[in-house]
Amino acid sequence: MVRDVPQPSQERPRGASLGLPADGAGSLAAFSTRAGAFLIDAFASALVAGLFTAPDLPGNWSLLSFSIVTVVSLVAAGQTPGMRLLGLRLAHPRPGERLAVWRAVVRTGLLVLLVPALLVDADGRGLHDRLTGTAVVRD
Repeated sequence: MVRDVPQPSQERPRGASLGLPADGAGSLAAFSTRAGAFLIDAFASALVAGLFTAPDLPGNWSLLSFSIVTVVSLVAAGQTPGMRLLGLRLAHPRPGERLAVWRAVVRTGLLVLLVPALLVDADGRGLHDRLTGTAVVRD
């Protein structure tokens, strides 16, 4: 009688190459949760921009408010309002330190383009996170 011998898994846990845990606090956030945080931030930014453009729609002014809120909140607190609501934070190469302004600006600029955020690696990190050495993790 031939027995099935379990083969070692060829899959590595998401975030293993970054030294992150497979699950729980500090693990990479799921795409759906990151997308939810982005939508919350985008909607809030449109509302803020709308306060200044009313009665007209905010149009591209919402991109400016999104960029300002995102850069300031990432540098100051390491998370955007949407990330905070959904229990996420931004991890970067030097834990315990504030995110450098250049990283926040580059990351936000690429995120505004949206396409870099959709180009993900095996860990699920978007191009904007890979280029800035950051990752969105569970808080």
